[in-house]
Amino acid sequence: MKKIIFSCFICLISSAIWADVRLPHLFGDHMVLQRDRPIPVWGWAAPKEKITVQFNRQTKTARADKTGKWSLKLDNETAGGPYILTISGKNTLQLNDVYVGEVWICSAQSNMEMPIAGWGKIDNYQAEVAAADFPMIRHIEVPHTVSSAPQEDISPASWEVCSPATAEKFTAAGYFFARELFRHLKIPVGLIHTSWGGTMIETWISREAFENSDEFKAMIADMPVLDLDSLQKVKEAAMRKKIEARQGSLNAADAGIWMDDNMDDTQWAQMQLPGLWDTKEYPGLDGVVWFRTRITVPAADAGKPATLSLAMIDDKDITYVNGTKVGSTSGYNIPRNYTIPTGILKAGENSIAVRVEDTGGGGGIYGEGQNLSLTIGNNKMTLAGMWRYRIETVTGTGVLVGPNSYPTLLFNAMLNPLIPYAMRGVIWYQGESNAGRARQYAKAFPLMINDWRNRWNEGDFPFYFVQLATFNAGNGDSKKGSTWAELRESQARTLSLPNTGMIVTTDIGDPADIHPKNKQDVGKRLAAIALHNVYGESNEYSGPMYASMTTESNKVRISFTHTGSGLMVKDKYGYIKGFEIADADRTFHHAKAVIDGNTVVVYADDVTSPVAVRYGWSDDAGEDNLFNREGFPAAPFRTDDWPGITEKTKYMISR
Repeated sequence: MKKIIFSCFICLISSAIWADVRLPHLFGDHMVLQRDRPIPVWGWAAPKEKITVQFNRQTKTARADKTGKWSLKLDNETAGGPYILTISGKNTLQLNDVYVGEVWICSAQSNMEMPIAGWGKIDNYQAEVAAADFPMIRHIEVPHTVSSAPQEDISPASWEVCSPATAEKFTAAGYFFARELFRHLKIPVGLIHTSWGGTMIETWISREAFENSDEFKAMIADMPVLDLDSLQKVKEAAMRKKIEARQGSLNAADAGIWMDDNMDDTQWAQMQLPGLWDTKEYPGLDGVVWFRTRITVPAADAGKPATLSLAMIDDKDITYVNGTKVGSTSGYNIPRNYTIPTGILKAGENSIAVRVEDTGGGGGIYGEGQNLSLTIGNNKMTLAGMWRYRIETVTGTGVLVGPNSYPTLLFNAMLNPLIPYAMRGVIWYQGESNAGRARQYAKAFPLMINDWRNRWNEGDFPFYFVQLATFNAGNGDSKKGSTWAELRESQARTLSLPNTGMIVTTDIGDPADIHPKNKQDVGKRLAAIALHNVYGESNEYSGPMYASMTTESNKVRISFTHTGSGLMVKDKYGYIKGFEIADADRTFHHAKAVIDGNTVVVYADDVTSPVAVRYGWSDDAGEDNLFNREGFPAAPFRTDDWPGITEKTKYMISR
């Protein structure tokens, strides 16, 4: 859990006022430039000013246009350094400790954003940080910013040299990817990290791409062309209207009795706790919300002191039991444990009321259900479940325009300013926030990749991505449908684009944690693709991928690509888990499956005329255990094309 401060990106003041030569914030000391291709260098100066750029043994010149913008390209350089990059006009800029090597963009949402330490704390993070002595690995993180129009520069940022003192803030997946490349290539590796947790893919796509897409052009035509201040007002008005339609007026004066024991809350709405209201009824709401519940105390425990645990609360709370204040805390990441004095609790029904004030980012009572409880002596009673709630106020700052408020906002602010910085390719880890529209993701994801490639105008540069890991998002499976399985399928379909690659992570996920801690294997598997496809190594880089099926009486034989040196089962008993089979009635049955050479034979006693096979078709596919002998897991798949549960769900602009 972390707080996010949304900031509006201030448009660049006309460069005509800049007398001094200026570079984008992407350029700085310790940077890495891409080897073996022309190196763009650009910036701003006084109109018509002559600019001289010196690097290694090169000298290039350019002249600023009438708006003050200038650009040039340095010739190809081989890997090496350190060098000095000098830019001269009326003033001189000198960038030191500049290397030439391999540059990769790391992007998407929280599983790419997740640092080695900090809020994520990946597996063995303390040892990983201590061992992170790789001065040839450099990292720059693009600050979180949104914009309603394409920007030319990012917010101030700096390149960091990888060391135990700096590495804990690096993108974990990106770092382990870079470490693996460095160990093989022995040349500098630069990571440009531009990610924002919880973001949908639509915010990373340009308006022009949407306008040229049959799937999305009607949607984008409905998007208002507004500045961020206007967007803010639109979102806040919509939020107030939504609240008042559901609960009536927003009148803070009414809240004066909401802590009382005998207050009638039966008309209040209900919400499952623990959980943030941002992920439920009111995404983006900042303000004050009251929560109430009742719990029955046995007569034998009446009047005794007790401990009230409320997990964690984002951001501030005042907590009452039977109308008596028992505690108050400010801080979104502080556990709430309040002592209830003797004489407060009574036999029978007792009320608990919590006033929650959220000042930005997520809001609510969150954490583990086991930490939401009332304990009297040895009697621990859970408080997890449905609570009643009512909104007291929306704060003066209102509902902030966040990265998902409208499409294109992060493309404008956090991607467009990176163009045309020379780089090798992109690694991407996203999809969790699009699972509810999984079918449409098969259109949105290729659209984004092609959009980025068109913008850079460097051909089909490598684009490698992470298929969604195991996570029990909603107990989804073949019987009731699985949004996560459908999203994985849409990701796999994107492999039809040239120069793309996908790693499978169902074996290293966590059904209870959307942020699995094993980022080491994520980085290694992404690097395996790059080492094979980009750097010419002969390694296997993928797990088994479905190729075809043949029916043999009551059995189905599945053939694969990427079998490596052979198929294997990661199970001490040798049983393959995760296969299902169905006949024409479309009812799937758990199947028996055996390896036969580089194929798998699938059958079930209840299925005599099979027509379809699925593997790993669930939110939580963590027990599936088909691998090749190189240690890469088989990708989930299905042989049928029967409608899923996300077929008709489309992206819409909120109002």
